[in-house]
Amino acid sequence: MAEESDLEKTEPASPRRLEKAREEGQVARSRELVTFVMLATGLVCLWSTGELMAGHLGSALRNGLQFERASAFDASHMMVQAGSAVLQALRALMPLLALMLVAALVAPMLLGGWLLSAKSLTPKFSKMNPIAGISRMFSTETLVELVKTIVKSLLVGGVAWWVISGNLASIMALMSEPVHEALSHTLRLVASTCALIIGSLLLVAAIDVPYQLWSHHHKLRMSREDLRQEQKESDGDPQVKAQIRRQQQQMAKRRMMAEVPKADIIVTNPTHFAVALKYSDKEMRAPRVVAKGTDLVALRIRALAEEHKIPVLEAPPLTRALYRHTQLGAEIPVALYAAVAEVLAWAYQLHRQSTEGGAVPPSPKNLPVPETLDPLGSTA
Repeated sequence: MAEESDLEKTEPASPRRLEKAREEGQVARSRELVTFVMLATGLVCLWSTGELMAGHLGSALRNGLQFERASAFDASHMMVQAGSAVLQALRALMPLLALMLVAALVAPMLLGGWLLSAKSLTPKFSKMNPIAGISRMFSTETLVELVKTIVKSLLVGGVAWWVISGNLASIMALMSEPVHEALSHTLRLVASTCALIIGSLLLVAAIDVPYQLWSHHHKLRMSREDLRQEQKESDGDPQVKAQIRRQQQQMAKRRMMAEVPKADIIVTNPTHFAVALKYSDKEMRAPRVVAKGTDLVALRIRALAEEHKIPVLEAPPLTRALYRHTQLGAEIPVALYAAVAEVLAWAYQLHRQSTEGGAVPPSPKNLPVPETLDPLGSTA
């Protein structure tokens, strides 16, 4: 039961899932909102510039109906006159066309924003599957679209019937009015009817926009297993990350072991800890820890030291303090300068004795290591 609940798409879509869907061209869209914006823009343009537009179109119509004698004998003259009429009509309609173009570009921004995705233009042969097409015909989305179509038809028809029935006397009186007055009254009646119809479409758009947002997020819902898989993809597979960490640790260990033969001395605990120290007065301000480790790594450091004849000194408090308070490749703490100086001096004396001969220098004892730096100092 737990596995089934993890596979059920009950979780909201993650930001990454929403972004991926947007890249694939899946965004919330409301055709009702776009329709309302386009119709409202056209109505406002016609209302504000209708008189000027009608004058230009009337002038173009009059010029086109004029007949000149030259047109009967010269076909080119007729083409020029027709082209002039077309250009005049286009100039008259240019404000309407420009505003409708702007509305077509701005309307999608109101819900979902602009989207340019090549994936949405890629042909999908799965849409040609007849079984899938039949299933879409009886889907919830199709049912919602059918309900919206019925509601729009009822609204538009109801508003038109209400306007016509309320102005039936005025409509009948148009037959007895002069042509210019009847035309003006007719235009006002048509404009008011269109305004009311567009206003009714605003109600449809106000219902459709929240539904489209809900439907979009509902389709992109994820299961708990999807969320876990996405988390793995974003953060990386834990097994792969662990493998990378192991490889990095092995590489760091190999680099560290390569520095052991260059060390001046190895201090030990004697078996649990080992720290390799190096100092060069020309390159360093203070001695540095070039290698350190515990248990098996400490044994490996000691083995390399014996192989390359690096002095090894058992100094448990100093070794523990260096291991705890000094990072690999870093300089030793100031509080350990005196103790490390004695250790290095003994290593230099031992090296001189091996090359020049003489008595073996005694190992340093009771090194000055502050108890606060020794992890076992308080309990010792």
